[in-house]
Amino acid sequence: WKDDIKIDQEAVASYVGGEFDPHAGAHKGRDWGAFNRQTEVIDLCPTRCMKAEGGKLAINTPECTRCMHCINVMPRALHIGDDRGCSMLVGAKAPILDGAQMGSLLVPFVKVEEPYDELKEVIVTIWNWWVEEGKNRERLGELIKRQGFQKLLEVTRIAPVPQHVLEPGTNPYIFWKEDEVPGGWDRDITEFREIHQR
Repeated sequence: WKDDIKIDQEAVASYVGGEFDPHAGAHKGRDWGAFNRQTEVIDLCPTRCMKAEGGKLAINTPECTRCMHCINVMPRALHIGDDRGCSMLVGAKAPILDGAQMGSLLVPFVKVEEPYDELKEVIVTIWNWWVEEGKNRERLGELIKRQGFQKLLEVTRIAPVPQHVLEPGTNPYIFWKEDEVPGGWDRDITEFREIHQR
């Protein structure tokens, strides 16, 4: 979902008051003590996007990563939003020699509505790229690993977003393409030195 998590403040109060069991009663076997909204929900939020204000629960939606921890703890009080769709991941595989490879996030959010044209367009584009560029018996994940995720973004014409970054870069060099450099590779050195004087 893309919009705000729906909050039923009365149900939140019922969890705090002990009327509802957290985790839908999954941990009923022992006496864990009274439910503590601060330590069991708010403090465990990975992005710290939640807080309690005047007895009410508040969520800063732009900071929420939708990990669903809060929803799992208080399922009667919190529900996913109405603007729903799917995320598209590509390249997952479980080869015998290399071990399992998780899929990479390609499309963070896309509406899933008939006739599914947005989904089909991305899938057909990837198929065509794989048919043209893939080696014999090479899977999509291996093709992405060989040519790079940037190449997949170029082929699908999907703009890069922070969710595409697996880890911070460790290479200090940036490799530009000629069309990304103002003036291309052939520039007048005199003009360049006038702009960039010491």
